[in-house]
Amino acid sequence: MKKLITIAAIATALVSPLSYADINSDLENICTIVKNNDKGELRKKMRAINKEYNVRLGDIYAGVSCGGSSLIRYSMQNNAADVGEYMIKKMSKKDLAAEEKDGVALQQWAETNGFMATTIGQALVERLG
Repeated sequence: MKKLITIAAIATALVSPLSYADINSDLENICTIVKNNDKGELRKKMRAINKEYNVRLGDIYAGVSCGGSSLIRYSMQNNAADVGEYMIKKMSKKDLAAEEKDGVALQQWAETNGFMATTIGQALVERLG
């Protein structure tokens, strides 16, 4: 029994780093997809990642950065309304209200940087409201 547990622990340790490497390569062009406002391609990519790794957008959101910005901030900066609204609808209210890496929540950041009047800003207010 002890031998079986050790083998399982070693197998898990060997598989885990490979999984992260694979998901990183699968997420490689997500910033380009967001910048191009390609909602269909983002939906397709997220479906494939969910199927392959069993993770949702909210699970990977904090770990993905585009030019130093989170995915939704990046969509606001690039006026990618379709993609921004899609991500807001797919994420939980808790994830949307959480502080990001810089310690500022998405809504506060959008207010400070003048993005609340945009379509994405309004979708964020509706979702959090």
